[in-house]
Amino acid sequence: MIDRNILKKFDWSIIVVALAISLIGVITIYSATRPILDAEQQSFYMKQIYWICLSLLFFFLVVSIDYMWFIRYAYFIYSVGVFLLIAVLIIGRKGMGAQRWIPLGFFSFQPSEFFKIFFVLAISRYFSGIEQKMDLDFKGLAKVALIFFAVPAILIFKQPDLGTVMILSFIFISVILTAGTKKKLIVVGVIIGLISLPFVGNIFWGGLKTYQKNRLIAFIDPSVDPQGVGYHINQSKVSVGSGGFTGKGYMKGTQGYLRFLPEKHTDFIFSVFAEEWGFAGSIILFVLYLFIILRGLDTAIRARDPAGSFLALGVTSMLFFYFVVNVGMTLGIVPVVGVPLPFMSYGGTALLSNFLAIGILTNVRMRRYALFY
Repeated sequence: MIDRNILKKFDWSIIVVALAISLIGVITIYSATRPILDAEQQSFYMKQIYWICLSLLFFFLVVSIDYMWFIRYAYFIYSVGVFLLIAVLIIGRKGMGAQRWIPLGFFSFQPSEFFKIFFVLAISRYFSGIEQKMDLDFKGLAKVALIFFAVPAILIFKQPDLGTVMILSFIFISVILTAGTKKKLIVVGVIIGLISLPFVGNIFWGGLKTYQKNRLIAFIDPSVDPQGVGYHINQSKVSVGSGGFTGKGYMKGTQGYLRFLPEKHTDFIFSVFAEEWGFAGSIILFVLYLFIILRGLDTAIRARDPAGSFLALGVTSMLFFYFVVNVGMTLGIVPVVGVPLPFMSYGGTALLSNFLAIGILTNVRMRRYALFY
């Protein structure tokens, strides 16, 4: 049960804004997948509605449990996440050149989506046990990187899922920069990184799948193969640009409806939205996302303890990077790495993980005045 005094501090604004974005996603999914010949695709928007309802249940479940309980069991939860990442490489279902999903009969789920939350829990517990004024030295930083970051990053990279590896990296960097890392160590790390960039780049390039290399090539020069590797980016730019200032109007877009735009209801859903609602509609959508990000940062600042601060910072960093990378992909300023748009893109596992994230934010925020225990 939740204490009544704590319940009075419940912040409805975060969940209301997240639901607003999710409903915008539903109507955009419907517009993007409305049938021409294949009537089965119309069910996408209904499935998304079901996932929203399920996600709301998990949101309130997370909110009802004090976040310190999650912190206490963070290492165990993290271990379960690593186990699932190993399992997906063994029994996972393959699709579109990747092995990221574990089939459970009537549906499949993507462990890497949930693991980002588990990762935030684990590093939040670790850093909350360090005195706030203590600077992390090289040994301490290397230790936490090897224990919490390196292993899951390698497992996820082997799926392959470059987008999730990038998000984990951004979360990790965001947390260690606020955890008291020595400035000297940061400078030395940047210098070493720049010097080793060619060597690391060769290893990284060699480890990429062919389609991932093609995406990077298309990012550098989409015109190199406009009907092949550059097709996604070119069609996305056409969609966004054709929307103009006010857009063509709901269900009047052509790029998604006529199947010119690939992955129109998942990775490139923003392109469909921008074509129909234009620059003006996109600004309104950006404001909604900005509200959640600023609310998350404010929650991190006002949290009652370091654990709450790191939790709020971690999930806010995750949502921010999701948003920036996805919109960047559609505009051609970021390589296509398969990162969905939070709350809008079709996909049950990603949607559920996003609601778990804002559940943690709400949890930390509503308990910022509670007594320590």
